[in-house]
Amino acid sequence: MKETIISVKHLVKIYKMGDLEVHALRGISLEIHKSDFVAIMGKSGSGKSTFMNIAGCLDVPTKGEYLLDGVDVGKLNKDQLAHLRNKKIGFVFQSFNLLSRTSALENVELPLMYNSKITSKEMRERSLNALESVGLADRFHHLPSQLSGGEQQRVAIARALVNDPVVILADEPTGNLDTRTSVEVMGIFQQLNTRGITVIIVTHEPDIAAYTNRNVTFRDGRILKDFNVEKPRNAAAELLTIPVLTEEETI
Repeated sequence: MKETIISVKHLVKIYKMGDLEVHALRGISLEIHKSDFVAIMGKSGSGKSTFMNIAGCLDVPTKGEYLLDGVDVGKLNKDQLAHLRNKKIGFVFQSFNLLSRTSALENVELPLMYNSKITSKEMRERSLNALESVGLADRFHHLPSQLSGGEQQRVAIARALVNDPVVILADEPTGNLDTRTSVEVMGIFQQLNTRGITVIIVTHEPDIAAYTNRNVTFRDGRILKDFNVEKPRNAAAELLTIPVLTEEETI
């Protein structure tokens, strides 16, 4: 039996706006296991972003139970949540969220700075290894402005990897990228997943969700569909058929 990384039971989230109550999640139950590659889908207001915020320990449910790698998140205070988040979760965002005046290497090192037990030498080695795993070992000294959009997202993925998290949460990771670069990024996620890393992405694009092994669709705060993808698209194979745009074509 696969190890359970995320387990939510009867999860409810209600936002209060004055006298108005917004029911973002309406009692969902879901399990995500080690080595799963899951796409969370749904229209705006479906509850997918609320679920991801709770899964990422950025928000807490109104009711229900959430276990992250066996830890009952609902019993933790803010400091414990922050520690768990930094230790167990790697985040990748649509807008990359890189510091503009620091190098790729320094951006990747950021999550390690909260670990007082790690030396500067270990920090550098782990960050370089993370950059190497996404194919950017030779660009470690470049600033974000000197990198393409796809390379910036690779740095963001390396940063998410550097703490050896139990799960990577990616929010619309291809939203700002062209077709070829999107496939390249999904190829990286597929490679990481084959290494046993659990990956969860939020996307509104069925074409992107087709690269994952499992699709979960939210609607009106409930899970509408949850199914395994029979034959996921192979990003590495598809890249061989997608032409590389010239610099003039990308402007």
